[in-house]
Amino acid sequence: MTIRSLARRLLPRLVLLSLALSTAACGSLPFFKSGPGDAKGVGVQAHLWGYPDTTDRDLGLARDAGFTWVKVNFPWAYMEGDAKGRFEWNEPDRIVDAVQRANLKLIARVGMQPAWARSDRVFPEVGPPDRMADWGDFLYALSQRYKGRIAGYEIWNEPNLAREWGNQPPSAADYVKLLRIANLAIRKGDPDALIISGGLSPTTDMSDRARADTVYLQEMYAAGAKGLFDLLGVHAAGFKAPPEMDPGEVAKNPELTNHDPSPEELRRAYSFRHVEDLRKIMEENDDGAHHIAILEMGWTSDPRPDSPYKWHAVTEDEKANYLARAVQYAQEHWKPWLGPMIIWTLADPSWKADQEQTYWAITSPDGTPRPAYDALKRLLK
Repeated sequence: MTIRSLARRLLPRLVLLSLALSTAACGSLPFFKSGPGDAKGVGVQAHLWGYPDTTDRDLGLARDAGFTWVKVNFPWAYMEGDAKGRFEWNEPDRIVDAVQRANLKLIARVGMQPAWARSDRVFPEVGPPDRMADWGDFLYALSQRYKGRIAGYEIWNEPNLAREWGNQPPSAADYVKLLRIANLAIRKGDPDALIISGGLSPTTDMSDRARADTVYLQEMYAAGAKGLFDLLGVHAAGFKAPPEMDPGEVAKNPELTNHDPSPEELRRAYSFRHVEDLRKIMEENDDGAHHIAILEMGWTSDPRPDSPYKWHAVTEDEKANYLARAVQYAQEHWKPWLGPMIIWTLADPSWKADQEQTYWAITSPDGTPRPAYDALKRLLK
């Protein structure tokens, strides 16, 4: 899921915020010092940036449902957007404080370069910076400021898609360079923080638009990714299949793969348990000691006739049932190597009925719980 729409909506609002450096002292979270191997539990994506009026409401929904993690987008462009070294900390300060008050563990999804960081100035389109040193300087400043308060950092999002990579063909080798700089910077700023590789999108597309996540992950390892992250970030959309269904069976069913002509091996991506394929690649690269973080998981109920997501839409009740069963399946079968699982998503307060994101959400934009929220609350409580 992209945050370009977030950029276009928030830019006018956030330009008005002060660019002055804040010197407010930051406390620490004593419950997150036991290391990556103990990073477990279920969380949810929350849309807090630019929404002071609904932040406490949405964090209350997360806490009351029994979630222990919350993932929030922290766009680089809105913290160092005016010029290099000129930071705006008001909004991240507010969010980190609010998450701490809610007694939740925070994963910050970092990415979205400022316009000045690329010579083509493609912002708000998302692409890696021209100078990796600029990226490292930003992450060092961020992790140092929130040391002990941001539990983990997701390094970019869906780098195996061109639309998240400056509309250029995705390059695992270039992403590993970005990940390496992030590792060095965050380790210096906050040695205890978790480094999570960017969530890979499950896709069968093998063109200039995308790389299949399994292919891309193997290319990451070939480029030296081992040792650069604490948790491998993956995305686990269920598409149309129930969560327990074997990926091999899903791949053979045209109705569950939208008659995709891609090779059968790639069509395994249409299943929730495709996560197991990525785990196998980790083990084949002698990286089994590290865990997986599911950074987005869910099903959509998108009913719009012209939506490209309509073919795999489920009902709201089916979404509720599948999400609860997916969490149960993962906890029962993947426990030795599974880290946090993040549900996609609490609804952004601004989402409308004509936006595809609305139909993945477990709440309505006004905060009203949907059946999936209630089902997860019953399970987690």
